[in-house]
Amino acid sequence: MTRLATLLLLLATPPLAAADRADVLVADFEGDTYADGWKPTGTAFGKGPARGTLPNQMAVTGFLGKGLVNSFAGGDDSTGTLTSPEITIDRKYINFLIGGGKHPGKTCINLLVDGKAVRTATGPNGQAGGSEHLDWHTWDVSDLAGKKAVIEIVDEQKGGWGHINIDHIVQSDAKKQAELKSQVLEIGESYLHFPVKTGAPMRRVKFLVGQDVVREFDIELATHGQASFWAASDVTAFKGKKLTVEVMLPADAKLADLIVASDKWPAADKVYQEKHRPLFHFTSRVGWLNDPNGLVFADGEWHLFYQHNPFGREWGNMHWGHAVSKDLVRWKEEGIALYPKKYDDFAFSGSAVLDKNNTSGWGTKEKPVLVLAYTSTGRGECIAYSTDRGRTWKEHDKNPVVKHAGRDPKLIWHEKAKHWVMAVYDETDKKQWIAFYTSPDLKEWTFTSRIEGFFECPDLFELPVGGKEVAGATSRWVLYAADGKYLLGDFDGKEFKPDFKEKKQFWYGRFYAAQTFDNGPATGEGPPRRVQIGWAQGVTFPGTAFNQQMTVPVELRLVSTRNGPSLRARPVQELESLRDTDKPIAPIKDVTRKGATTLADDLDAFELLLTTSSVRGFTLDIRGTKLVFDTDKKTLTCNGVTASVSPRAGTLSLRVFVDRGSIEVFTNDGVTAMSIAAIPDEKNTKLQFIPVTDDTTIDSAQVYRLKSAWGK
Repeated sequence: MTRLATLLLLLATPPLAAADRADVLVADFEGDTYADGWKPTGTAFGKGPARGTLPNQMAVTGFLGKGLVNSFAGGDDSTGTLTSPEITIDRKYINFLIGGGKHPGKTCINLLVDGKAVRTATGPNGQAGGSEHLDWHTWDVSDLAGKKAVIEIVDEQKGGWGHINIDHIVQSDAKKQAELKSQVLEIGESYLHFPVKTGAPMRRVKFLVGQDVVREFDIELATHGQASFWAASDVTAFKGKKLTVEVMLPADAKLADLIVASDKWPAADKVYQEKHRPLFHFTSRVGWLNDPNGLVFADGEWHLFYQHNPFGREWGNMHWGHAVSKDLVRWKEEGIALYPKKYDDFAFSGSAVLDKNNTSGWGTKEKPVLVLAYTSTGRGECIAYSTDRGRTWKEHDKNPVVKHAGRDPKLIWHEKAKHWVMAVYDETDKKQWIAFYTSPDLKEWTFTSRIEGFFECPDLFELPVGGKEVAGATSRWVLYAADGKYLLGDFDGKEFKPDFKEKKQFWYGRFYAAQTFDNGPATGEGPPRRVQIGWAQGVTFPGTAFNQQMTVPVELRLVSTRNGPSLRARPVQELESLRDTDKPIAPIKDVTRKGATTLADDLDAFELLLTTSSVRGFTLDIRGTKLVFDTDKKTLTCNGVTASVSPRAGTLSLRVFVDRGSIEVFTNDGVTAMSIAAIPDEKNTKLQFIPVTDDTTIDSAQVYRLKSAWGK
């Protein structure tokens, strides 16, 4: 080719566009040691890049390849720096992945020019909780083109989130950091579906009508790749309106690809049919749950409200979920009852009552309203009411009704005093109390007294004492708190006077923040039922769209004992409707055998009724999980949960409920109750009784397979 032809070819070829220039890798931290020129000081960064998560650290995700900079070496109290060799800035941006602590100047990455920091960034975590996920951050360095620079990674912070994670530093003409994106939707369908990727970066989503933010929540959006599951937001309240959705997304992610409008719940035909879904314990169809809230019976329905994150498997975005049941066993979800007033003003725990006498004036005696009290984390204790059977709620226009350092209001009507009572957790003078307020109308509240020694989530109710009278009284008041320990005493509507200072306990294990139903119906000619449900704290279902469950509902009774009245918990009779047949599987009666006895096989969820005498200790092998009775210690132990158990005249009776994530044990007609996290061995479907000695007699054993409460 002649020189003229070469020149003409060059003139005809367009210049290389900036966006077409290849990225320049600064460091990917894939080696066993830091690359040439990278210099660590101190101990925080170790001798080389980490291979992901370090000992005692939460799971680290979001980095590329196998290695990353992780200054958690030695824990959060280690410190140091890591400095790069000199680089020349010749692209518009420097992109890198970052995670860890949010401590400016202490856990950070700096760009140094002439020894001075001209750019800096920190991790996202500034308080307890958080995630070890790395996300993209971008520095615009177009004004520094051609300059020499050094990258410095710093960990000079001790204590919580005292570390920094960095990976894949690259010069580029394309920006990778998330940017605000929005989409305007004409709302015609009932739901907006969002893809969730568990462990992905948390994104803040906002819904706006005009300029007003009407919803705001955090969600781990699946911006790239397959979703773990789909979550939904009910937008029926905005039908016929224009709704703007805003969220910070990676530059290459399209918001339109992440929202699906529909009149149906995501995968509605598969919800409650999942492989690991409990068959008879309440779980939310999607998302996290914890404390039961607002338990109340009205118009033939048992209402279960609960703390709920509709957008993820972990705690956050606290709403009130809502489900109803005709029989305490088969539940139908009614969606969200309470939304947060705004972000950071979340709907924490509380209770609900039926205002039968229309003291509030919000209903009528013919059509009484449901009234709830809850903790608004930004305002205080708030009141709301419903005229449509709990499906929608309107806030009292003078909220908050109580403002203090505390939470979790429990409402009751005190019949003798003829006023409402609010028992609420209170923090005063560096002490923990239950405080009592009274009101004639659920609107205006007056402080009356407090009792020390109780933590959150109080419950307060009166029960008749079964058997002989106690000190001339036929009933006692029960004051309960989240840990399941209770006092008995007298409550005149203003002050609780305990019978004894020492608390009693009958629940053990995965049981927290229990509440009893207000307005429970009577059974026959007996007193109103006092039905209790607790949060089975820590019963998890890895890899699913849902997390945590409630315990089985139990009916509480007060019985006379040598040590005074004590509570007993009996699983509600309605649970028997889940038995697949009226007759148990191969029942056993008055059998003494050597070695292990298989009580049943081919089991999924089931119920066991067992009575055994001449007790010398035994083990129940429940699909691979061991429940052990130690006759010397007089204890039952299973998966780290231990409860004291005393046989009656040498006989021990157990009622055991086994589901896909838990085991619940009730001894001697409810003297002791245990809630245990236990995921069954899928390859082991047996239930076996293994005695310590050969003279242990099985007086009776009945096993019932249990059907799904979800209808299929």
